[in-house]
Formats: sequence, C-alpha cells, structure tokens
Amino acid sequence: MPRLPPDDARLRLMTVPVARLATADEHGRPHLVPVSFTVHRGTVYTAVDHKPKSTRDLKRLANIRANPRVALLADHYEDDWDRLWWVRVDGRARVVEDPAAMAGPVRLLASRYAQYRDRPPEGPVIAVTIERWTGWAATADGID
Repeated sequence: MPRLPPDDARLRLMTVPVARLATADEHGRPHLVPVSFTVHRGTVYTAVDHKPKSTRDLKRLANIRANPRVALLADHYEDDWDRLWWVRVDGRARVVEDPAAMAGPVRLLASRYAQYRDRPPEGPVIAVTIERWTGWAATADGID
C-alpha cells in the first residue's frame, strides 16, 4: 500500500499528538519545529502556547509572514516495519492574532490536549489551509 488516499491520511494524522511544521524564510531557508495541532474543516491549527521559549516573536511566525507556503509532517515508526507510515499536509499558512478569531481554534486545541484545558494557548494561532494531502503506509493495517 504505497500511497494513502486523503481520507486515510487525515485519519492517521489525527492519531498522533505531535507533527513537524516546516516553514521557510524569504530566502528559502527551511525551519522545522514540532507542534501540537488539530485539523478542522480543511484547516490545520496550531498555536503559540505557554511552553518555555526564548521569545514570543518566533521564527515560524516571521517565516509564515514572509512566505506562507508550509508543510506539516507526521509519521509512525515501529520496529515492525509493516506498521510504518507518514502523512504530509501542504498548504498556505496565516498568522491569526485577533482574539475573537483565535477563540475557535484554541477551543479545538483544548479539546484535543488536556494541557490546554487549564492553560489555553495565548497565541498567536497558525492556520494552515490544506491544499494537498500526501501519505504512505507500508500496509493498510499500520494504525490502531
């Protein structure tokens, strides 16, 4: 089963708690960070949260403002290689800073992550409009 149909890719993506967000600056220099996320109606949401950071002016935010093309990658690894898979979302990102516009995505993130229920992300929120799903699985049963 080399390629995953988009519906299967979405299902697998939602089984992992963390994915990697790839952005690039105006010169095409890549930047990759792990993110917590959720998917709702064709959009991936992630937010700047309370975890320690050296600054709130994050490189990923600057990159998105300069170059909105991003990718999100999730994968599953086991020693049983029949259960390997990966999913990539390609899309266009925007930085959402308006508190009213952030409220819905923050609620979605809090419903997915217990850590956000007591301390919701303060933002900003990154909203990625999904343009393409890509995925691969070693076999059809690589997901629990």
